[in-house]
Amino acid sequence: GCGALAVSKAEEGASSPSAAAPIRKKRVAKRVVRQVIPKEILQDEELNKAIAVLNENYEFEIHKTVWRIKKGGVKKVGLQFPEGLLMYSCAIADILEKFAGVEHTVILGDTTFGACCVDDFSAKAMECELLIHYGHSCLIPVDETSIPCMYIFVNMKIDLQHLVESVKLSFKPDTRLILAGTIQFNKEMHAAKKIFKEHFASVVVPQCKPLSMGEVLGCTAPCVSDQGDVIVFIADGRFHLEALMIANPEIPAYRYDPYGRVLTLEEYDHKDMRRVRREAVEAAAKAKSFGLVLGTLGRQGNPKILDRLEGILKEKGIPYVTVLMSELTPPKLKMLSDVQAWIQIACPRLSIDWGEGFDLPILSPYEGMVALEKVQPWWEQEGEHYRMDFYSVDAGPWGNKFDPKRFQAQA
Repeated sequence: GCGALAVSKAEEGASSPSAAAPIRKKRVAKRVVRQVIPKEILQDEELNKAIAVLNENYEFEIHKTVWRIKKGGVKKVGLQFPEGLLMYSCAIADILEKFAGVEHTVILGDTTFGACCVDDFSAKAMECELLIHYGHSCLIPVDETSIPCMYIFVNMKIDLQHLVESVKLSFKPDTRLILAGTIQFNKEMHAAKKIFKEHFASVVVPQCKPLSMGEVLGCTAPCVSDQGDVIVFIADGRFHLEALMIANPEIPAYRYDPYGRVLTLEEYDHKDMRRVRREAVEAAAKAKSFGLVLGTLGRQGNPKILDRLEGILKEKGIPYVTVLMSELTPPKLKMLSDVQAWIQIACPRLSIDWGEGFDLPILSPYEGMVALEKVQPWWEQEGEHYRMDFYSVDAGPWGNKFDPKRFQAQA
């Protein structure tokens, strides 16, 4: 059926040693690479009929998934979807149980905001042998997850010709384009780039490693102001685009909505955002005690960043309390009345977008290190460059991929 949310334990053997069942090693799915899908799976008529029930504009890569499960001998699978794709979870679970030999399917129901929410820890706790994460890129590498993990980007088909013609009609041939978007439209983005190169002065698809070429996250975006004249961003919403706009406040940004089939000029109040965040940082700098929140939603919270912040506070002799929390809300933080300022190691955009909704300053790790005088304030730098590189390999000590040697070489 739709897949069980809980699985009963195996029956215990007899109590006497002679009757005891032999101890079996726990099954671990192999980490499979370079898969060649057999024809018997690609040409399975019944499987293809089942796939046809799903939205044809979404690439769920069912054939590859069936082959991955069969080759690994997987019997218990975890499925994780963002809310917009959760409606397909039961249908996909049915397909995997019928055609891939899966015996138990666990559909993870916790909120999944982005790639940072991949929940291999919960999947492992529920004894899944493989986690399949839909709708996001491989932000947490498969060789770092606690159990084998398979990422399905769910590429979405769009009217490529309409995108191309809309952009060609909107900008002169001597325009230098910067093309980016969310991972779902990455395939179409690169197809559009080939066409645009024949029409515009230059077309750049930037990369903020370790992300894919052209991919932007809500907390991680490349600096591209010296690479082009305008940004054309392919996405059905603004969240990811805003990260690119914050990182490049001086360059105009246009968003192409593949569903509405509209190209619009987007605006962002950079001056007010920087003012609000500066006030929060300056207020936190005066705090006599801190609260550190480590996010527990998937892989949002990074213990290494927590260790760095705790080390700074200890060095300065500032008392602090560490709290583990899956979702941050003002009422929860109000319960700790001795705290005068918060630094949250979860989602940097929570501080930027929702910081004013909290009674006390709630800073991202980057802002926290500015407040603790370990990083130069952005308002003292030329261009007031506010960092949006939380998962970039070039990030400072506030980032997930921080490399001291690499960072010092760039300084």
